Amino acid sequence: MAKIVLVLYDDPMDGYPTSYARDDLPQPERYPDGQTLPTPKAIDFKPGVLLGSVSGELGLRQYLESNGHQLIVTSSKDGASNVLDKELPDAEIVISQPFWPAYMTAERFAKAEKLKMIVTAGIGSDHTDLQAAMEHNVTVAEVTYCNSNAVAEHVVMSILALVRNFIPSHNWITKGGWNIADCVSRSYDLEAMNVGTVAAGRIGLRVLRLLKPFDVKLHYMDRHRLPEAVEKELDLTYHSTLESLTKVSDVVTLNCPLHPETEHMINEKTLKNFKRGAYLVNTARGKLCDRDAIVSALESGQLAGYAGDVWFPQPPANDHPWRTMPYHAMTPHISGTSLSAQARYAAGVREILECYFENRPIRNEYLIVQNGQLAGVGAHSYSKGNATGGSEEAAKFKK
Repeated sequence: MAKIVLVLYDDPMDGYPTSYARDDLPQPERYPDGQTLPTPKAIDFKPGVLLGSVSGELGLRQYLESNGHQLIVTSSKDGASNVLDKELPDAEIVISQPFWPAYMTAERFAKAEKLKMIVTAGIGSDHTDLQAAMEHNVTVAEVTYCNSNAVAEHVVMSILALVRNFIPSHNWITKGGWNIADCVSRSYDLEAMNVGTVAAGRIGLRVLRLLKPFDVKLHYMDRHRLPEAVEKELDLTYHSTLESLTKVSDVVTLNCPLHPETEHMINEKTLKNFKRGAYLVNTARGKLCDRDAIVSALESGQLAGYAGDVWFPQPPANDHPWRTMPYHAMTPHISGTSLSAQARYAAGVREILECYFENRPIRNEYLIVQNGQLAGVGAHSYSKGNATGGSEEAAKFKK
């Protein structure tokens, strides 16, 4: 019997839903690069229901308990006496989501002597100390591509919300106003602007494709250059450095993973290379940006707006300055946990668990760490090291 600890975000404040806005859940047949959607042998949930909160349990309880395993589901992951730390010593598998991450630090690895696997229900495994995972020979896996398109849609929405000054305009209506001049004094057309993405992997490339019909000039930087045919198809300009990209971009969107090489890549120094009045969108990871440098750039006008769906740590403290800084379009980390995406990443977690318990290989595209080294997509996208430093600050959320 294995003990599995599943860390999920809390249920809605008014209780777990008894009905939903839609009756059906359209899903793609496969991902744009041809990768198939998750293929577990079975699922024990109805696609379209809320699976990512505690009561949803990712639809895993029946499967795990019917096979003799123990499932612990909790949202308690930070601070003194949290449930995760209590259950870690004899846990074999820990599962959490990037939206409410169980920060698996070196200290937690030291407590978890029976730990064999960590699974990200979603994409992005930076909340795990990958160096410690390699040293402890713990497998790290994630459901690659399950919510990439969902995040890309959020990027485009965020860009438009910033450039068109949508959120302040909406707020005037809810206040009973009709303040057109106040609304349009910071509103522009996206058309003809230069938009650059930092990284053009699954999410970044999808963003570029979605933006192409807006008649913008598209730019990208990535350590893996796209095929020439794709560059010609989308009329892309390639940049080998962040400075080159940001100097020409009216909008910059961050779509790269967090690891030691990308931590705080957007900081006081690099922000000076941005065009004055540029917009910055970050749906990747909050720690790609220096927190206070973003605030200062918005206050000085170096940035005209910042839209972030990601914070560090998560959840952020109630007094986190990104909650109150000017000209922002911040959201809790929701871009990749739509009900549509949840159905895919819940099925992907089930697939990974089936492979693990049946001693079958886990898909190479799901692997981050295996056999003491970066593996699969992890070897392509990450670097050795640890990016969890400072995660203990998440305990301040409820203080």
